Amino acid sequence: MTRLFNEPADFADEMIEGFVASHGRWVKRVSGGVVRNTRSTPDTAALVIGGGSGHYPAFAGLVGQGLAHGAAMGNLFASPSAQQIYHVSKAANNGGGVLLGYGNYAGDVLHFNQAQDRLREEGIDCRSIAVTDDVSSAPPAERAKRRGIAGDLTVFKVAAAAAEAGYSMDDLVAIAERANDRTRSFGVAFTGCTLPGADHPLFFVPEGRMAVGMGIHGEPGIGEADIPTADELAELLVAKLLTEIPDGFEASAGARVVPILNGLGSVKYEELFVVYRRVARLLAEAGLEAVDPQVGELVTSFDMAGTSLTLFWLDDELETLWNAPADAPAFRRGAVTAEALDASAGSTDNSELADVELSIPEATPDSRAGAVRVLAALGAAKAVVDANADELGRIDAIAGDGDHGIGMERGVRAAVDAARDAVARGAGSATTLHFAADAWADKAGGTSGALWGMALRAVGDAVGNTETPDAGAVAAGVAGAASAIMDFGKAKPGDKTLVDVLVPFRDALAAGVNAGQSLTEAWGAAATVAQQAAEDTARLLPLMGRARPHAEKSLGTPDAGAVSMALIVRAIHNTFAESKAAANTAAQNKTVKENA
Repeated sequence: MTRLFNEPADFADEMIEGFVASHGRWVKRVSGGVVRNTRSTPDTAALVIGGGSGHYPAFAGLVGQGLAHGAAMGNLFASPSAQQIYHVSKAANNGGGVLLGYGNYAGDVLHFNQAQDRLREEGIDCRSIAVTDDVSSAPPAERAKRRGIAGDLTVFKVAAAAAEAGYSMDDLVAIAERANDRTRSFGVAFTGCTLPGADHPLFFVPEGRMAVGMGIHGEPGIGEADIPTADELAELLVAKLLTEIPDGFEASAGARVVPILNGLGSVKYEELFVVYRRVARLLAEAGLEAVDPQVGELVTSFDMAGTSLTLFWLDDELETLWNAPADAPAFRRGAVTAEALDASAGSTDNSELADVELSIPEATPDSRAGAVRVLAALGAAKAVVDANADELGRIDAIAGDGDHGIGMERGVRAAVDAARDAVARGAGSATTLHFAADAWADKAGGTSGALWGMALRAVGDAVGNTETPDAGAVAAGVAGAASAIMDFGKAKPGDKTLVDVLVPFRDALAAGVNAGQSLTEAWGAAATVAQQAAEDTARLLPLMGRARPHAEKSLGTPDAGAVSMALIVRAIHNTFAESKAAANTAAQNKTVKENA
């Protein structure tokens, strides 16, 4: 279990602070993550990698001369936000474009693509490579759906060396894709991992058994088997990977491979060496030449007890790039000459990227009064998320990665803080919602962070800064939120996501408003529909996101995103009802006073 932490929702931020404090020779902190604290060659491409925290040495440990130029660091097991990726990319850019590298997970794809679009709009040549090395996560015919695990290292190392050598962006993308095409990984786990503050692992493996094919976010394996001996495990890993030899290779033809035996957090190095002893023999018996074997912790999953084997199939160019010098906190080879940045460049943030106080557009008194109600609604959302964070994490861990509770906590807390600041500065309803939306997306990260950010922004667009938000405007905002979320995430009703709650809630709210009900009445009825819709997701199989490969495990359990949305809309209704009751009481008191 994770024993050393303060506030669980603050763990990632405090971890980054400590990492930078202890590795200042290599990295400096910028908004969204870290970048090199050494000079890079001007007008060359920069490699910016990233993903959720909890996988050290990935991703920050791979930033340094000869390796990545920067790392965007998300919350625990959650993708960094588009804004984090954008900031790190801007700080790392050398003038030759930016290549974004990440594991192929839904949240990462969404956020990195958003950041890529934003960088391109500013004239920066930005491309992406999503690592897809995990053979257990999809069949060969669907390799593009596979997730990235320890193979991140081979792709990032090759791409970084190519960037260091001055490859053009087109050539850089081509060599990164070739490295990805020639990397295969497969892993097992003996215990689940436990996030800070949790009192149980994200998943359990029965005593004496091992999960086969698990993911690095704590996703359960696709099968179970008895725990083998070290030699039997080596035989399982090698045999599985040799069933998928990349095109153009034959196992018996003297092909060269980089073997990576990766520990996932709690397996001792000595145990890994015992396993690798047999791996080395098996590779030799198969006619393969092992080049520069790597044994140790390279892409972890907190305290998960498990290991994975990666085979990286080389050609001459890939081998040269793999062997090129590198000097990063967690990966070093050869001799690297790196010039430290001067003191002014080595500050904890880039001045041009530092947070600035955003201007507040003018708003009418009615809209400012509406902003107070927005703040109350967000406060109610925060209270219900805080009260249910552990349960949301438990539900999410059934077939996912268990981070939903922590992510929602971080997002809604940031949204409340941003909204409180906006209200204090005289913001209207739209501005308050927009500030809250950006803060939620940025702090929460992950898919849910992006979606809730979109939802709040859509409602803000609908209510504006001139009028008191009425039922029609709010209903239009909810409809806009549903459209934006479905367009962005591509989920539809029946996929077992928050869309299964949002769509019926939208329809019920619109029906009530069109029937002449007040916002409080229509929202209350729609919240009841949302609650039932969330419960109904227990009967569905997930067709999107990290839960998809473990669909059958989630039968009988509702979707965590659907449950959190239903909880929030009910909590918001309570604020509407309280506000209406207070208004009625005030009106009655006024009438009594006038008649006295």
